[in-house]
Amino acid sequence: MAHTLDSLDKKILRLIAEDARIPFLEVARACNVSGAAIHQRIQKLTNMGVLKGSQFLIDPEKIGYETCAYIGLYLKDPETFDEVVEELKKIPEVVECHYTTGGFDMFIKIYAQNNHHLLNIIHDKLQPLGLSRSETIISFHASINRQLPIIEVLGPVEVEKEEKEEEL
Repeated sequence: MAHTLDSLDKKILRLIAEDARIPFLEVARACNVSGAAIHQRIQKLTNMGVLKGSQFLIDPEKIGYETCAYIGLYLKDPETFDEVVEELKKIPEVVECHYTTGGFDMFIKIYAQNNHHLLNIIHDKLQPLGLSRSETIISFHASINRQLPIIEVLGPVEVEKEEKEEEL
């Protein structure tokens, strides 16, 4: 469910999404409000769960992880999903795990030092989790990697109005 954000919230989000290290005083100047107002809004957005923190992004290749792979996992017993997720959390190379529609019981993103290391992770760490099989896709390069844009969310009345305008 989308949270109700006013224009100031959206402007703050656009600025900090573009540069997470932007000083709050610079955000305040851009928004024509006080630094304290920015601090309060950031806290509000964090409490609402809109902001989930800030972090430095490390380039995996620069620290020795040359292989990025996506692996679709098929579990022998799909009822063990929660237990498998807990075990996946113990494998540091697994950076994402998704419960998805389609054939896979779960879909993970993993980084390995090279293809041999990836094979070892699959054989030694993933297979013992109770997989019936897996399908691996190796990513050569991420062509797009970005934040979602801050958009105007239309309510039902606005959607209906917009659809009528498009018909004209």
